[in-house]
Amino acid sequence: MNFLKDVTITPKTILLMDDEVNVREIVKLCIKDLASWDVLTADSSFKGLEIAELNRPDAILLDISMRGSFMFLKQLRNNLETQSIPVVLLSAQARWLDSQFLQQYQVAGVILKPFNPVTLTVEIDRLLSNSIM
Repeated sequence: MNFLKDVTITPKTILLMDDEVNVREIVKLCIKDLASWDVLTADSSFKGLEIAELNRPDAILLDISMRGSFMFLKQLRNNLETQSIPVVLLSAQARWLDSQFLQQYQVAGVILKPFNPVTLTVEIDRLLSNSIM
């Protein structure tokens, strides 16, 4: 695990959107403990949009299988206040996520479930660093 020592992760505020409470808690702990990032959580698309508008997080980590996630992405991108917030998707089944979908919704990248809790923040940071947004 020496690779984590060489990684510099800049402070961020992440909006974590997942409708499964257990997943939210695990991801939140990983993000807070390993990267010392601030974490806002939402268990629905409606709540996520509200939090994104009010807080303008540095990035959004979205479970794409959550009910209303497509509507969320569309509304996020159509709102001048939130359209530039990078989004990283969490997905248990990424085979249907093609490059056209990712470009259409300006998605920074995809992290597959199950994910490695130890490297999760490094992976999020890498995707956000490579993002063109």
